[in-house]
Amino acid sequence: MNRAELDTLLRSVAAGETQPGDALERLAESPFADLGFARLDLHRELRSGLPEAVFGQGKEPDDLVAICRRLLAAHQRVLATRLEPRGAEALRAALPEATWHPRARVLTCGTPHAAKKCKVAVLVAGTSDLPVAEEAAVCAEWFGLGAERHIDVGVAGVHRVLERLPELRQCDVAIAVAGMDGALPTLIAGLLSVPVIAVPTSVGYGASFHGLAALLTMLNACAPGVAVMNIDNGYGAAVLAQRIASTGDRRALDT
Repeated sequence: MNRAELDTLLRSVAAGETQPGDALERLAESPFADLGFARLDLHRELRSGLPEAVFGQGKEPDDLVAICRRLLAAHQRVLATRLEPRGAEALRAALPEATWHPRARVLTCGTPHAAKKCKVAVLVAGTSDLPVAEEAAVCAEWFGLGAERHIDVGVAGVHRVLERLPELRQCDVAIAVAGMDGALPTLIAGLLSVPVIAVPTSVGYGASFHGLAALLTMLNACAPGVAVMNIDNGYGAAVLAQRIASTGDRRALDT
């Protein structure tokens, strides 16, 4: 159950359209579902605006299927990220109506979230960073945000970013994904007035330390207004973008 559904239910009770006992039955479901091997948080959307997502890495295929089916039943939608080949294959067989995004390693099933008036620019330093950037873009779109991809715009050829400035200045949030030296978010934050979400990737030669060098560069950005995700965490960037958009929606309702 989410906030909109709860509000509708309470208004229905107040109007006499729903009996209190019937409403109680709908609310009686435990805040979590105990599957034995997993305890799923069914009230997360009610608290934070988004239902629990499924992190697929390391999970057994049968467990993934059981988890996704239960979340789909509870929310009419489910999002699974960082899927490994065996897990993705099992989910696609069990949920044939689902959409598989192979580059992002993301599976979505059910009803996407309602569209928001928020345009997200996803900037990708190099094509090797695309899996992480696609995770961010696909999840942002699933959350109802508009995602525009700007690929291969790393700082080694800064003219590639500058050529996109007219489009970039139309966005509400920028997600900058980069490995190697990780300098792209600093450049973007110096050019745009919108929040910049930086995502370091584990792409690079040995001294990149599997993304640690890019992470430290982004944390030390000299341009203000940069929020830094963990290494390869495109999903986290999309969630932050969704919360920025939701804050704007709430303020609009209050005015």
